[in-house]
Amino acid sequence: MKRLTKHTAAGALAAVCALVLGGCGFSGIYDVPLPGGADLGDHPYQVKIQFQDVLDLVPQSGVKVNEVPVGQVKAIGLTPDGWHAEVTVEVNGDVKLPANALANVKQSSLLGEKYVELASPGADQAQGKLADGATIPLARTGRDVEVEEVLGALSMLLNGGGIAQLNTITKELNNVTAGREPDLKALLANANELVTNLDQQSANITRALDGLDRLSMTLRDQKDKLVGAVDNLGPGLGVLEQQRGQLVTMLNALSNLSGVATDTVNKSKADLVADLKALTPTLQKLGEAGNDLPKALELLLTYPFTDQAYNDVKGDYFNLFLKVDLNLKDIIDNLGRSRQNGLNGVLPVPGLTGGVAGTPANQPPPLPIPGPGGGNAKPPAVAGGPGGGNASSPNSGLSGLFGVLSGGAG
Repeated sequence: MKRLTKHTAAGALAAVCALVLGGCGFSGIYDVPLPGGADLGDHPYQVKIQFQDVLDLVPQSGVKVNEVPVGQVKAIGLTPDGWHAEVTVEVNGDVKLPANALANVKQSSLLGEKYVELASPGADQAQGKLADGATIPLARTGRDVEVEEVLGALSMLLNGGGIAQLNTITKELNNVTAGREPDLKALLANANELVTNLDQQSANITRALDGLDRLSMTLRDQKDKLVGAVDNLGPGLGVLEQQRGQLVTMLNALSNLSGVATDTVNKSKADLVADLKALTPTLQKLGEAGNDLPKALELLLTYPFTDQAYNDVKGDYFNLFLKVDLNLKDIIDNLGRSRQNGLNGVLPVPGLTGGVAGTPANQPPPLPIPGPGGGNAKPPAVAGGPGGGNASSPNSGLSGLFGVLSGGAG
């Protein structure tokens, strides 16, 4: 009786479960809610996320923001083009995300479950608000590296990479550096000095790089002109190509001319040297002439008038400039030596009378003339005195001198 009761209860429970599941439209194990899931609230919103690869992400997986569960994965399918995965998630309506939010498939631990991480691109890049039915495209999605990929890469490195050759490399390095410790120390010291100098010259290097940058910018600004210059070189090169034969002919003719000139110089070398030696006296005399030759040439070009003649021209006639230097003593001496002495009777001559009242100048003293009554008569008076009388002034001789010099009567 007791055993019958257990079987009856089990059958009744199975029937009830079948009726309940059949009435609710049960479509698979993914419809069974999991304990500990995120609270979706009263008004959750759906977002579609496109991924290149969702790995082993499954429905009912969690959706987190900053490692806090905020939703769950509702479905996983393909994008309309059929080439990528499309994940539909539900997020709590109280969670506010920007319209350009990012999405990544992450793993909670080394062997943990996969989940979808939603994040903002940054406070300074956030735009709009993520609304119900929005789509996050492939450009803003990604995934983390799986443990299998890490282990596979490590296995490839250990088996087919350079790890197996580290022992050989280490031995060879030991063989190379054995006994060369001082050289290695010197190398390191030189390297340290080089790095130090480069660090000290960092400002100059920076200026040089800045100069190269400005040069490149200038060249970029002048790109059209440079292209035009290069394009214009083509026609010029074409002309040179067309005239190449003429250029070659000209160069050959120049070569022949140089040969003839060299032969001519070699054959006439002795004559040329003799001519130069013969010119030596002439050149020496020309050198001795110095500044006289240019002055003579100047006079030749102005013949018959010298340069001074131009200074004498006043309008349409020439003026005569005369410089007279009178030295009275020299004039008297010269006139006294002349056979026709113009000063005869004007100036007293040593040993003769002159300037004595009643005695003509430059004459011997007159003899006494007997006067009436047996006395001597007075000497005759010299003409030229005041009132037509005889001059008795001792200055009468000097005034007569100036009269002779000025061309007047003595």
